[in-house]
Order: sequence, then structure tokens, then C-alpha cells
Amino acid sequence: MRVECRQTYTETPTDSMGVLVWLESLPLSVWVHESPSVWAQPTVLTLHTMGMAVLVGASWVLDLRLLGISRNVPLSAFSWVFRAVAVGLIVNLVTGVLLFAARATTFGTAIPFLIKMCLVVASAATLVPLRSYVFRSDADQHEVSGSARLLAIASILAWSGAITAGRLLAYLVQ
Repeated sequence: MRVECRQTYTETPTDSMGVLVWLESLPLSVWVHESPSVWAQPTVLTLHTMGMAVLVGASWVLDLRLLGISRNVPLSAFSWVFRAVAVGLIVNLVTGVLLFAARATTFGTAIPFLIKMCLVVASAATLVPLRSYVFRSDADQHEVSGSARLLAIASILAWSGAITAGRLLAYLVQ
């Protein structure tokens, strides 16, 4: 079976839409989007989903602890969360770029995608002060400050919004 792929461009673009067209026409982008291989779109999307599960799941474990679940466990026991978050973030960064490049002209101009990206950045930004808070905590610290609780709530809301916006892309953006 022969699969027809769109034309690829070798010129360097000069405007923003030209950049999106160029990105979408790269051979790797065309392969991810149009290849019938299970190693293309299905694998990249599956890895993106698994990376998100690790990233958001680990983040929520910490967020829920900061909000009062398992108060008897000291905050210092949650330092592992940031290694898991880093792994999930790297996987999602790589797979997200591949998924975006495959449909750059569509996603690059879609409001739900831009909302998703803003929420991902906001979610990741909450991790910076939370990391400092956890690593500064005493080995037996159980109490949580009000600002850490607010960051945990912001993190949960932002991750929920990012995931929702990402899922809505499949239905709202053609």
C-alpha cells in the first residue's frame, strides 16, 4: 500500500504562519501525522499520555499532601516528586513538540491550544516555589503554610484546566 504524503518545504520561512507551515512540512512532522505505522502518531500520543500521567500524578500527590491528606507524613518524604515531575515533563516536552509539529498550522492558531499551553506553564510555575518549600522543610515538618496551600490549589486547578483544554482540542479544532 502506497501512502501519499504532503509536500515538504526546504526554504526557511520569514513570517509566523510561514514558520508553522515549514514546521508542519518537515519530514518528521509529516511522518508523525500521516504515517500508517503504529510507531508514528499512536506511539507519540501514548507516550504523551503516559508522561502526563507521571507529571500530573506526581504533582497531585504533593498538592494533596499540602492540602492535608496524610498529614502524618513529613514534607521531606515528598522530595521524590520532583524527579518524577522532571521525567514526565521531559517526556511531554519531546512528544508535545512532535504532536504540535505534525499539526502546527492548526494548533498554532487555535485558542484552546494556546489556553492549554498557558495553563501548562502556570502549572509548571507553581512547582518552583513548592520545590523550594519542600526542600527547605525540616525532616519532621508536618505543618503547611497558607501560601503553600494556595499554590497547591492553583496547581490542581491549572493542571485540570490544561488537561481539559488538551482533550477539547480533539473536538473543537479540526
